[in-house]
Amino acid sequence: MFFQFQTAKGAATVTPDDNTDLPGGACVALYVSVTGNIAVTMHNGDSVTFENVPVGPLGIAVKRVLATGTTATVLALYDS
Repeated sequence: MFFQFQTAKGAATVTPDDNTDLPGGACVALYVSVTGNIAVTMHNGDSVTFENVPVGPLGIAVKRVLATGTTATVLALYDS
């Protein structure tokens, strides 16, 4: 499947938290600055762990990055 990225208009540092959604709301993508695993709650509510994610953009819309299971460092990318 091919994902077409929109130009990000905003970015925010992510502090993984098991109980709190991203302060800016659901993001349109993540940017991985330090490789590792990323445990998230997707925009639709599904919980997923992405393993061994390399540095670079990850085209997933998430509302929460979980502390449990996340070892990567990420930024949230927003379209507004």
